[in-house]
Amino acid sequence: HYFLDYEHIPECLQNAWVIQNHKNNAEAIEAFLTAPVDGQQLQELKTASSLVEAPNLDNTPKEEDLVKMFKKIKDIKKRNSTIVKAYKEGYSQHRIAKVLGMAQSTIHGIIKRYG
Repeated sequence: HYFLDYEHIPECLQNAWVIQNHKNNAEAIEAFLTAPVDGQQLQELKTASSLVEAPNLDNTPKEEDLVKMFKKIKDIKKRNSTIVKAYKEGYSQHRIAKVLGMAQSTIHGIIKRYG
């Protein structure tokens, strides 16, 4: 196994945890790679990781604020610059499209062109 020969480890694996911590200990690397996976512990890790709260959950931009941003805009150039601004402020292309009654692909094109 090429993990056991440190001189021939591919560059993409040089920063792997097991290599960084056990590069001079072929037995430890082999034990790490051949150790059986405890299914119960793996399931507990999956469950625990799914319970982690998503960051910025309470900071998601509100749709009513987005509606206000576009309410008085009549000029296409101003609309396009406001689309880019809204996107940079965290509104999704889908939400912007929904508020404006446009296709998401159109919003994407505007952001790509003017952003």
